[in-house]
Amino acid sequence: MTTTVNEVMDKNYFTSKAEVKWCPGCGDYAIINSVKGAMVNRAKPRDEVAIVSGIGCSSRFPYYMETYGFHTIHGRAAAIASGLKVGKPDLDVWVISGDGDSTAIGGNHWIHAIRRNINLNYVLINNKIYGLTKGQYSPTSEMGQITKTTPYGVIDYPMNPLVTALGIGGTFVARSIDKDVKMGEEICTRGANHPGFSLMEMYSNCVIFNDGAHDKITGKDKADFTIHVQHGKKLIFGVENNLCLVQDGFRIKMAKVSDVAESAIIVHDETNLQLATLLADMAPSKGQPVALGVIYCDPAKKSYDFMVHEQVQQVIASKGEQPLDKLLRAGDTWTISTTLCNASGCKTV
Repeated sequence: MTTTVNEVMDKNYFTSKAEVKWCPGCGDYAIINSVKGAMVNRAKPRDEVAIVSGIGCSSRFPYYMETYGFHTIHGRAAAIASGLKVGKPDLDVWVISGDGDSTAIGGNHWIHAIRRNINLNYVLINNKIYGLTKGQYSPTSEMGQITKTTPYGVIDYPMNPLVTALGIGGTFVARSIDKDVKMGEEICTRGANHPGFSLMEMYSNCVIFNDGAHDKITGKDKADFTIHVQHGKKLIFGVENNLCLVQDGFRIKMAKVSDVAESAIIVHDETNLQLATLLADMAPSKGQPVALGVIYCDPAKKSYDFMVHEQVQQVIASKGEQPLDKLLRAGDTWTISTTLCNASGCKTV
């Protein structure tokens, strides 16, 4: 990787010369385009950007980007990226992971990175299947879905990554889909500028093992099955903008705009955790639209990496800088001895 003075910082600036080996038609092509757009908007030179991935089709991302990159082991990208961010806080650190990599084998690392609010830009590419290993069902696969390992249909309840993130203290939660590159770029830009853990779930179509999984929300009637939530704007959707969301006790429900008072239509507040949880949980299978866009944002909560360095500076201010050798020998120490015996007697060493 090289950075040359006067280069134009456009999407090509972040594109490597590596041959892309995703299947023709894979949704990951559009998602990498959105991420590149966000990097351009972020305007960080490529030698100040690092991408960490686990294992899966999406995890080939670092090869295709002209930035620092680390293709790590299955499910461990969040842990490795956390160490990188704490050690090099000035880097823009991105994690690219799939639904299997994040929510199954890497679930523990992913959950605690969110809980700690480490300043990572986490793109969770969700195609609701294990693609690289040829079609096993994943934790986000739909109930009843036919896969190579569930020939009679999935009988697991699916995980909703965004609801999980909100439940454990996530501070930035957003969702987009491969076919809307502009929205993907928009939420990735917001997420990268967020001073904490940003989770961007991107629905992606796997043309080989789960083709058409998202057809309902990308087809000609998609306006009836999706709602683009925007802070401060009324939650109105539909092909003819004739549908809306209104309060129903502690829940929300769909209604026709013509059947309710204008004041009854909910206005999106991305700082409202309860509203965000309800929006993130909506799905066509429940007779509701899928919420896309920035669903929740809380920039006030300090990030873990910020607090680590803040604490270090406080200790240095109170105790002064200490030699490393002194620090290593500080605290409790023990002397270990043993008695060795032979024909001439015993001695303690």
